[in-house]
Amino acid sequence: MNSSFQHLFSAVAVALAMVTMLGCASSQERAERREQTRRMVAEGIAERRLHISVNSMSTLRYGTRMVSSDFYVELRGDTLESYLPYLGQVYRSPVVSTPQGLNFEAPLLDYSESRPSADLTRLELLARTLEDTFLYILDIYSNGKAYIRVRGQNRDAISFDGDCDALR
Repeated sequence: MNSSFQHLFSAVAVALAMVTMLGCASSQERAERREQTRRMVAEGIAERRLHISVNSMSTLRYGTRMVSSDFYVELRGDTLESYLPYLGQVYRSPVVSTPQGLNFEAPLLDYSESRPSADLTRLELLARTLEDTFLYILDIYSNGKAYIRVRGQNRDAISFDGDCDALR
């Protein structure tokens, strides 16, 4: 009986050691993925080549809503491409057409970058379209999460949550 207890104890000890090693491996893998994401975000910001896929939007008048994965914002050098939905009040109608969301590609009039904290980079992008002049404030975290605030001169502000990737 003593011998079978020792075998059982040995088997349990081996099983625990294997589970511990697997836990360490997955911890290490998670740390490597976090580091890879941090590096990718930092490179994208440095090169001004970012793609933010939007998950949800928050409006002044209509609350928070989930959106499809089709919506995004891209920064490519000195160009901003926006394909975002818009819910809110437009105070002055555009001269050319009726507003159809925040869908445009435009050169940047102004670009500024700051680091409010070690894991956050804030980009302020100013762009003008035929419809309005927009200020996009992108808060990009080192873990790849992003928060976008959009302010137009002639419409209600709106914000979005999403995930950031560097463009290649």
